[in-house]
Amino acid sequence: MARRRVVVTGLGVLAPNGNDPVAYWDALTNGRSGIGPITRFDTTGQKVTIAGEVKGFDPESCLDRKEVRRNDAFVQYGVHAATQAFADAGLDMDRLRSERVGVIFGSGIGGIATLEDQHSVLSERGPGRLSPFFVPMIISDMSAGMISIKLGARGPNYTTVSACASAAHAIGEAGRKIQYGDADVMVTGGTEAAVTPLSVAGFAAARALSVRNDEPRRASRPFDADRAGFVLGEGAGALVLEEYEHARRRGADIYGEFRGLGFTADAYHITDMAPQGEGGARAMRLALEDARLDPGAIGYVNAHGTSTVVGDPQETAALKGVFGDRAQGLAVSSTKSMTGHLLGAAGAVESIACLLALKHGVLPPTINYETPDPACDLDYVANEAREVQVDGVMNNSFGFGGHNAALVFTRAA
Repeated sequence: MARRRVVVTGLGVLAPNGNDPVAYWDALTNGRSGIGPITRFDTTGQKVTIAGEVKGFDPESCLDRKEVRRNDAFVQYGVHAATQAFADAGLDMDRLRSERVGVIFGSGIGGIATLEDQHSVLSERGPGRLSPFFVPMIISDMSAGMISIKLGARGPNYTTVSACASAAHAIGEAGRKIQYGDADVMVTGGTEAAVTPLSVAGFAAARALSVRNDEPRRASRPFDADRAGFVLGEGAGALVLEEYEHARRRGADIYGEFRGLGFTADAYHITDMAPQGEGGARAMRLALEDARLDPGAIGYVNAHGTSTVVGDPQETAALKGVFGDRAQGLAVSSTKSMTGHLLGAAGAVESIACLLALKHGVLPPTINYETPDPACDLDYVANEAREVQVDGVMNNSFGFGGHNAALVFTRAA
């Protein structure tokens, strides 16, 4: 069966350093971090007191007051980004076949803030005082469900849950739905709202987080020799994927073309990557094969690059394995240096960074890259954005459990 072409026609962002694509891109290209002291809760007794929090967000901009009370923040974030992307695409559901419009949205953790709150209610006031909306507020699929309700999208609808690869898996799955004729338009991406006492304490207990509390904007430092763990972030990213002819007929503006995906498993360890990033390397090769492109077609990689001692060298090794001699001249950056790690939403906001790099001919930097590490010796677009016109980009997302996802986008010819 011949595959249909898929293009990106709409973007929506809610990130620690920008509440829409324009603000987010301006922050990325100017090296502005959204990481700071946690304000969401009292951090007394917490080992980690910094995070990339969403700022200035009004959930009533996308939901009515009753809906806000009945939906966890991760759903609110997702609806905000998705409705923003749908509007950016210039789509009107009244002019579409709603059963041909779908939603696939990722979330690694779901409604953990609600879970923590309602557990306190249960412990302090008893089971009779639990919210009747407790269950729908915590389940991860409610982001996709609520987005479809708000948009009126009646096509394929579900949520992908694969830790930090959740959004990348969602985007790839959505692309496939269009390629093989199951939908004409897909709203996809990921959302996460895990800056909570339990999440922060849990990741800190796993020794995954940076404890550079006194210098929050310098704490996330992917590939730098002095990195010491990631910084937790939150937010959402949404993309509108559309069948090429469908988009062309209505004169849509196109950010880029979705070309390929590569999904693999490490089958190795619950948190560590396989040696030399073997599973991630296979995902990248599969994405290139799926896109029918040679490695030389990729001019920029938005790396998973979490700022962990073990993970960054593994990804560097994987990139060398895939791109060979050309790896030394390949532009690679981690925008997590400015947003923190958005977990299940990371693959979405980072794919958006890739698409905006394609559109504007500017590569976002890895900030806080100060001390080279011999094990991380690629071109990480250190500290300042770079004006370079590229025609092909790749986004990497790797999740706990050994889940690997690589996505390829190109300029639409």
